[in-house]
Amino acid sequence: MIKHFQSIGLILLLIMSVGCKQKDVPKTNELMDTQESPSYYEGEPLKVAVIGLVHTHVHWILGREKLGDIEIVGIVEPNRELAERYGRQHGYSMDLVFDSMPALYEKVKPEAVLAFNSIYGHLEVVEFFAPKGVHVMVEKPLAVNWEHAQKMARLAKEHGVQLLTNYETSWYGSNEKAYSLVKKEEKIGPIQRMVFHHGHPGPIEIGCNEEFLEWLTDPVLNGGGALTDFGCYGANLATWFLEGQTPEKVTCTTRQYKPELYPKVEDDATIILDYKDVQVILQASWNWSHNRKDMEVYGKSGYVICKNGEDMEVLENEKDGPKNITASPLPMGVHDPFAYLAQVVNKNLPVDAFGVSSLENNLIVVQILEAAKHAAETGKTVVWKDFFTTATP
Repeated sequence: MIKHFQSIGLILLLIMSVGCKQKDVPKTNELMDTQESPSYYEGEPLKVAVIGLVHTHVHWILGREKLGDIEIVGIVEPNRELAERYGRQHGYSMDLVFDSMPALYEKVKPEAVLAFNSIYGHLEVVEFFAPKGVHVMVEKPLAVNWEHAQKMARLAKEHGVQLLTNYETSWYGSNEKAYSLVKKEEKIGPIQRMVFHHGHPGPIEIGCNEEFLEWLTDPVLNGGGALTDFGCYGANLATWFLEGQTPEKVTCTTRQYKPELYPKVEDDATIILDYKDVQVILQASWNWSHNRKDMEVYGKSGYVICKNGEDMEVLENEKDGPKNITASPLPMGVHDPFAYLAQVVNKNLPVDAFGVSSLENNLIVVQILEAAKHAAETGKTVVWKDFFTTATP
C-alpha cells in the first residue's frame, strides 16, 4: 500500500509540477509496480466522460491506473490531432473520441463528466449535462466569473446533480493534517493569519503545450492570468478552514512583469482578504523561481506550515519550538478526485458543506477572484457587502 501511494505521488508530481512538458510525462505503467495494484472498490465502476483535452491536468485521469472505481466511456475533443497524440501516449482507442457533447451523448450515457476544457467552457458543460441528470466535476476554478458561476449553480440545484471542483491541493495529505491540527485538535489556538504561495516560473517557461497556452493566457477563456490560475488555491483552502466565512474586504494588486510573454493577462497577483478576526494573503504568480503550492496557518500560540503535499513544520508554542513532521497520504477511496467522485455518486459519500470540492466553497472562491480583479482594476479595496448585492444561488 505504501508503494501504491508513493507511486501516485510521483505521478502527480510529474504531471502537475513539471507537468506541462508532455514528452516528459511517463506512462503510468512506467512508474507503477509491474503487478497491478488490487482494486479497493466494490461494485460497478462510475461511467465517466472526459470533456476536453486542452487542460494538461487531464493526464492525471488518462494516466491513472485501473482501480475499479471509474471507467472512461467517452472523450470529447474536436482537435483530432491532439486526441490522437494523447491516445498514442496513454493507449486509449480513438473510438472513444467524439467531436462534440451531443455526438458523445447520442452514443454513450455517462453518469458523470470531467471538464478539462477552458474555464470559460465549464458553463457550456453544465448547461448540456446537468439537465440530463449527469454529475459534473470541473478543474479549478469553478468558473471564469460570478455570472457564469451563478448560472452553473442554479442548473446543478435545479436538476439535482453534483457540481464539484477539483484542485491538486485537495489531495495533499499535509493540508488534511493541517486542518486536523488546527481545527479539530486546536494545537495552535484560533486562526489569526493565513498565507498562501502558489504558482511556478510561468506556463511558457515550464513548457506548457500550445493547446493549453491558447486559453490559459487569455483573459476571457481563463478569466485572467496568474490571479485566476493560482489565486483560486488559497481562496479555496481559506474558505475550507474558515468554514464558509466570506471576507469583509478584498484588496489586490497585479503586475505584468513579462508582457512580452503574457501580453493579455497579469502574471503576478497579491490578494489580501480581511475577515472579522483573520487576515488571509494569497500570493499567486507565474514568476516564482520554482513550482510551489504551500500554506502557512498562524494561530494565537503557534503555526502550521505545509511545505508541499507531505512535509510540514509545526510550532505549538514558542517554548517547545518547531518540529518537522511528515503527513500521511489520504486514505484510498478519497485519495484523488476520481475516486472521490465515484464515492460521492455511487456510494452516497456526503459532500461537506464547505469542503474543498463543494459547490458552496467554490462559489465563494469565484466571488473572491471577482472582487480581487475589480480591486486590481480600480486600485480600490472592495467592500464585500456592497460589491455582492445578489444572493448566492
